[in-house]
Amino acid sequence: MKNKNVGYLIIGLAIVLGIIVFIFNNALTTIVNTTCPHGPSCSMYGTIKTQTYIGGALIGLIMLIGLFFVFVKEETRIITKTKRVEVEAKRNPINYSKLDNEEKVIVKNLEDAEGTMFQSDLVEKSQFDKVKVTRILDRLEGKQMIERKRRGMTNVVILK
Repeated sequence: MKNKNVGYLIIGLAIVLGIIVFIFNNALTTIVNTTCPHGPSCSMYGTIKTQTYIGGALIGLIMLIGLFFVFVKEETRIITKTKRVEVEAKRNPINYSKLDNEEKVIVKNLEDAEGTMFQSDLVEKSQFDKVKVTRILDRLEGKQMIERKRRGMTNVVILK
């Protein structure tokens, strides 16, 4: 709901409450006039005045809140939509002649996985043990062919 509509709703509520307070005060004054033998000096008249002032103050406060919502500008939100564009990673062709057989297996598995793979998955695919894969990855990292990034309890291996 827009702020202006909420403001009008609150102002309408204040008007309804004002009517209720007015009717209640008239009924209370009528009752006091008929039941109080002291006339205008009766202490109940003071209570009616106090109740009227408190009711008027509350209605005025509610009315001010409603006017605030009516006249204050709404916050404008700018929504931007972004479009993802798939960019193919431009990698240099891999020179397999500089790699030994174990390194070739690891690099081939990375190529098959589109250049990115968890190190734990690389251990499964290559069928080497963890220590051997770690050492091979150390050598490939030294040759600037891969990059490892820590992700939780494992590494992500990225082919450069």
